[in-house]
Amino acid sequence: MKRWIPFMKSDPVVSVVRLNGMIASGPRGLNDQGVAGMIEKAFGKGKPKAVALVINSPGGSPAQSSLIGARIRRLADEKDVPVYAFVEDVAASGGYWLASAADEIYVDPTSVVGSIGVISAGFGLHGLIEKYGVERRVYTAGTSKSMNDPFKPENPEDVARLKTILEQLHETFKAQITGSRGDKLADRDLFTGEIWVGQKAVEVGLADGVAHLVPKMKDQFGDKVQFRVYGQKKPLLARLGARVLDDTLDSLEERALRAQFGL
Repeated sequence: MKRWIPFMKSDPVVSVVRLNGMIASGPRGLNDQGVAGMIEKAFGKGKPKAVALVINSPGGSPAQSSLIGARIRRLADEKDVPVYAFVEDVAASGGYWLASAADEIYVDPTSVVGSIGVISAGFGLHGLIEKYGVERRVYTAGTSKSMNDPFKPENPEDVARLKTILEQLHETFKAQITGSRGDKLADRDLFTGEIWVGQKAVEVGLADGVAHLVPKMKDQFGDKVQFRVYGQKKPLLARLGARVLDDTLDSLEERALRAQFGL
């Protein structure tokens, strides 16, 4: 009722944005199109004292990580609102990219943080189809159109080309982290894909402290601080269970990503 009484000061509000799951394009992963609405509301509804990101993501698409992170920073600068990131289980790879969009990053003692690198994985199946007498016919216009075809023997030129692409993505990732964390980073190579847990992440400069959202925000804005929570809404059909198979496959893929970090 305070907001309807003239001249009475309202309790401070912190907008809480949950960023949970694998980062990927499409209707089920974390992606810029899916989270844009809730992020815009978090910064624009009322006058929040801060936006708190609650992150639990093993990573995924570099492009979607970049787009989401850029949106958060743009709104933070436009609205002049500080951003705090709080890591739950994991903020690794693209998940850490999201965390790096915040002004300060806090972790749980058991949070897994880092994995600042780029990976491409696949299978070589040419021996398998030869064994069963399967003949594959592919016709292309453009010498690189079938680069790293899993049904053909590995081509050293394709491998070199892929490594160049991965290095370009890695350099972009490194620039994001150094631009965000700056002098907070330890004087060592943190971009090898290595991960750190809890306090160790603080010691190397990838996090600012070990803290949880509610007590930290109360310490920052007082005991009367209010929290306005925003979460990503699933499509109606997904909520009704009409995409069980797709959701199961996504879950398996996310489990595989999390397994890299012992989760």
